[in-house]
Amino acid sequence: MLNQLLYRSLTPSLLFSRPFSSTLFVKGISFSSTEETLTQAFSQYGQVLRVDVIMDKVRCRPKGFAYVTFFSKEEAAKALLELNGQLVDGRVVILDTTKAVKHNRPDSKPDQTVIMDRFIELLNLSSLLFDLVEGVPNSQNKVIPES
Repeated sequence: MLNQLLYRSLTPSLLFSRPFSSTLFVKGISFSSTEETLTQAFSQYGQVLRVDVIMDKVRCRPKGFAYVTFFSKEEAAKALLELNGQLVDGRVVILDTTKAVKHNRPDSKPDQTVIMDRFIELLNLSSLLFDLVEGVPNSQNKVIPES
């Protein structure tokens, strides 16, 4: 009984208890890495659907991490096991799983009710601030009596 308990605690399924998705977080990529070079490196392990290289907007180069989405969870798991700690574009990359994330499409517009609610909150805050400032005595407006 004790041997079974110890054996079960060492199985990989319990070590990786986080829910697995088909998207991998890739840390440590080269500043010269592109979506094409990462697609080429990861396509050896399965069909790559999407590569998102996170860019530094000021320097116009990768920040050093990316997200790679595979067709299936099995392909992502294979890449995780075989490519983690290996060289990609001259740098050692560290891979990790990600949670399933719902991507917002850039062409989708925010809900109008959310915008109106935020606008009303902003108006309420500004009127509160105005009331607070109006109620505070201002030393510049005081009339100094002449002696």
